[in-house]
Amino acid sequence: MKAGPQMKLIVTGGAGFIGSAVVRRAVGEGRQVVNLDALTYSASLDNVASVARSPGYVFEHADICDAAAVAAIFERHQPDALMHLAAESHNDRAIDGPIDFVRTNVLGTAVLLEAARLYWSALPPGRREAFRFHHVSTDEVFGALGEDGAFSEATPYDPNSPYSASKAGADHLVRAWGRTYGLPVVITNCANNYGPFQFPEKLIPTVVVRALEGKTIPVYGDGRQVRDWLHVDDHAEALLTVLDRGRLGETYCIGGDSTRRNIEVVRMLCEALDRHAPANTPHADKITFVTDRPGHDFRYAIDASKIRDELGWAPRTPVPQGLDETVRWYVENQAWWQAIRDRGFASERQGLSGGG
Repeated sequence: MKAGPQMKLIVTGGAGFIGSAVVRRAVGEGRQVVNLDALTYSASLDNVASVARSPGYVFEHADICDAAAVAAIFERHQPDALMHLAAESHNDRAIDGPIDFVRTNVLGTAVLLEAARLYWSALPPGRREAFRFHHVSTDEVFGALGEDGAFSEATPYDPNSPYSASKAGADHLVRAWGRTYGLPVVITNCANNYGPFQFPEKLIPTVVVRALEGKTIPVYGDGRQVRDWLHVDDHAEALLTVLDRGRLGETYCIGGDSTRRNIEVVRMLCEALDRHAPANTPHADKITFVTDRPGHDFRYAIDASKIRDELGWAPRTPVPQGLDETVRWYVENQAWWQAIRDRGFASERQGLSGGG
């Protein structure tokens, strides 16, 4: 597998939250990157502005469900690998409009797999053996945990929402293309991500943005749902590590080793807001509890021992530090999220802190 400046990598969804972190890191490491993104509501080229003028970086505006466009991008750029992050990912939107999630997450993945298979099968032997298709998924495909235990690569699939079911379907397609056609695939399932450039409909940016706007901070249910929190930059490092050195046909679970209840995270964010954007009263006074959403999984946690033991990766960012730095980023980059507001972003459920 080529690495460093010799690698040309297609990243789908590279203008989104996690994808842009991968693009920024990959370009910073000297890799050639083709950013394939449809620029739907949650994506922005502002997220990759810091590397947009870098040698070897190319942006391709395309929908992963458009087979002709995807095939043309493979032909034009002749990549050494593809990392697939493009997805509809917000659970509340999936409840309101599940078909869009099936289209993007299932059909889009199938289109990419078939385009990759046709491209890969025509490569000369050396490049054919080096090619990789890395599919990035979520721990939500495993369902929910009780009060103890953790998801691992051996956990059976048991998705509970339209979003997680569509991602589970995509995972199964990737394995099928690997087993049926021999396509060199690898899958990763990650914990809840947080950090800069996260679209303001997920838990952490929702809390911060609403607080900065002087609004209430609604929390689903009693806020006792548990999530494993992973800083997006740590995740990007893990993804590129798996791309370079992961064993073909394998799955790697990527976690932050930092489980917290949602209400605990919200209160930590409020404390950071008190430091970086103090108001007349403590921000925690704005917390309110609202009716829980349908199919809201109670607890996620990841056993990341496989990636640690095999590939030597471990998360670097402690949650208190990561949350404090994230709050400071949103405080100092209000123009970024205000531009999203100006584009008319709205969601019926936006602002309800659910943790995923």
